[in-house]
Amino acid sequence: MCGIVGVLGSHEAAPLLVEALKRLEYRGYDSAGIATVNDGRLDRRRAVGKLVNLSDLLVHQPLAGKAGIGHTRWATHGAATTANAHPHRAGGVAVVHNGIIENFRDLRAELAAAGYPAESETDTETVALLVRRFMDGGLSPREAVAETLKRLEGAFALCFLFEGEDDLMIAARKGSPLAIGHGDGEMFVGSDAIALAPMTDRITYLEEGDRAEITRAGAVIHDAAGRLANRAETRIHLDAARVEKAGYRHFMAKEIAEQPVVLADALKHYIGGGRLNLPEGLDFTGVDRVVMVACGTANLACQVAKYWFEQIAGLACDVDIASEFRYRDPVLSDRSLAVFVSQSGETADTLAALRHAQDRVAQTLAVVNVPTSSIARESGLALPILAGVEVGVASTKAFTCQLAVLALLALKAGRDRGVLSEERLAGHLAALANLPGLLNHAVGLGEDLAALAVDIARARDVLFLGRGAMYPLALEGALKLKEISYIHAEGYAAGELKHGPIALVDASVPVVVMAPRDALFDKTVSNMQEVMARAGKVVLMSDPQGVAQAGEGVWRTITLPEVPPLLAPILYAVPAQLLAYHTAVAKGTDVDQPRNLAKSVTVE
Repeated sequence: MCGIVGVLGSHEAAPLLVEALKRLEYRGYDSAGIATVNDGRLDRRRAVGKLVNLSDLLVHQPLAGKAGIGHTRWATHGAATTANAHPHRAGGVAVVHNGIIENFRDLRAELAAAGYPAESETDTETVALLVRRFMDGGLSPREAVAETLKRLEGAFALCFLFEGEDDLMIAARKGSPLAIGHGDGEMFVGSDAIALAPMTDRITYLEEGDRAEITRAGAVIHDAAGRLANRAETRIHLDAARVEKAGYRHFMAKEIAEQPVVLADALKHYIGGGRLNLPEGLDFTGVDRVVMVACGTANLACQVAKYWFEQIAGLACDVDIASEFRYRDPVLSDRSLAVFVSQSGETADTLAALRHAQDRVAQTLAVVNVPTSSIARESGLALPILAGVEVGVASTKAFTCQLAVLALLALKAGRDRGVLSEERLAGHLAALANLPGLLNHAVGLGEDLAALAVDIARARDVLFLGRGAMYPLALEGALKLKEISYIHAEGYAAGELKHGPIALVDASVPVVVMAPRDALFDKTVSNMQEVMARAGKVVLMSDPQGVAQAGEGVWRTITLPEVPPLLAPILYAVPAQLLAYHTAVAKGTDVDQPRNLAKSVTVE
């Protein structure tokens, strides 16, 4: 969730570090800082708040030097203060860190007793102090870091800089992602390839337990056992335009608008000649259960897919929140297929769940947006969702692309198991081919939803209702609204309304009902009537036939095209996103970087 960047270059490092950190702003952060070595002297600058505050500080207190490290911090241990901001320094060593050092309290007490007291509240400072202690004992920077890593428990990505060492960075990874960039007489480190894209397209991803000693001549990598390791260098093809707003006010608006195009690209990748093009090694024939694991919005995509697997393929499906998966001792078997869904492919809880399941199931499958991510690399098979770079913290195009890929998996399962005929499969694939056009229509509803959002922005509470596969969409609509507008919102299965939530309904509570005209529509209308009988303000999202049949008393309507039931959750995601977006704009909140949230959650 925090951002790391390091530069051993031939130009001044500070501008490069700040620019790279700007490309990591989407991860979420509350302070930032850089450190450089210039003529052997180590110095740093840190500031609370947005990167512009650090930039302002550097105008008045510039940092020279062609070697440097930088960081954007999302507070875990200790509040967002300058003292707690990274880089942390102890004597001649500076460090930036993503993750959590779980035994930092014991280390801090040990170091204080040895005459190395902490000056911050963070777990990270103990790392710098420990390296300093080993160096004071006569070890070289390389040796001191190697010894320090042996003492650390928890998850970390670390990058070190040393006084007197203009041509040395040391990086290490355990649990949190870290990559090395190769240039011409220059080397770089980043927690995300996006940060390094303007400087190099040649990337080496560190593997679990790796330690890299980096000079301008290259990197020497040791594995967790201390052995020399050869890690592949890959070329990334990152379209820089994908991380620009391209005239939109916010990244979220741009990414909502991109959905018809990226969805079409994803479908073309997986459907050709009217047939599914999924990996040959993926076979549901002997599978008796699908286990799906994810966090946040990705988990809600899995909850939609549960309906698809069970209704289309007749295949039992469990969905788990990744942070709970291991701790409930799930029952797994050699006939289970486990699917792990993550936009970044680095979500700490999901990665830990994957590692827990690997030897307990027949096959593991990753559905990710970053095909070089840890979850993709460690899974038996990986299916990229092909959404492109998603910068807005609140997921939009990644969610719809996740749904599309999961729908294709459910169709594959139905066909493999003999439940779905070739004719029905062809019908579903034809409907999917038409879906980008329907999404384009939904994106065009922005003005209607912006007008509605002015009234929604005045609400203190908002309820979302849905039935069947639209129930997880109600949860997603509520999540989007609360994430970026800070309005309290809850999603419910419409049939649960009378079992408690209806107590919240009055004339001040908008109730968003997501109800395409399907087999469950009449039941949902009954629930709407219960809301309206209590003066609730119903916002109905439905197709023309559904809107006409709903009758009088509906406060507002949003009319969407008719769509087959399988695809309704994908289409209805768009107006839910637009409603949240325009409500946040109306309230004046930070749409792309909402408070307290991070794009990639790389700690448990």
